[in-house]
Amino acid sequence: MDLRVERYPKIRVSVRPGDGLRALVEKAPQAEAAAERAARWFQPGASWIYSFRRRLGTLAVGVITVWLFMHIMFGANGMVVYKQKRAEHNGLQREINGLQKENELYNKQIQALKSDSQAIEKEAREQLHYVRPGEVVYVSPAVPALQNPEIDSAKK
Repeated sequence: MDLRVERYPKIRVSVRPGDGLRALVEKAPQAEAAAERAARWFQPGASWIYSFRRRLGTLAVGVITVWLFMHIMFGANGMVVYKQKRAEHNGLQREINGLQKENELYNKQIQALKSDSQAIEKEAREQLHYVRPGEVVYVSPAVPALQNPEIDSAKK
């Protein structure tokens, strides 16, 4: 008797090692008949696929090619996105070059203000309106802001 049945009397073991193979052999004719029925059922479709296999293969390659083209052009890292990123990069590079030139001008101006007395005098004259004795400075009056007549009439 099986050891599991002696130790645990409530457990019933009904499958023996030879039972699985015996059941398989007994059901083999039924499985063969089912396979034959399935083969007859799939036969028309299979023969159609076989007769059009080259056309179907060409169609499949065409579909894959179109999908791959679409993915390369419009995908997340496609050519359209690449061109946008490249244009953005070129614009940023131009901006960086302009800012570097502006920075160089400021550095030259700082160096001149540190060492050149004429540059210091020029800045004092322009920004602080300093003059030498005997000089006259002409300052143009500030242009009054144009008032919009529609606004004035609306306030009345």
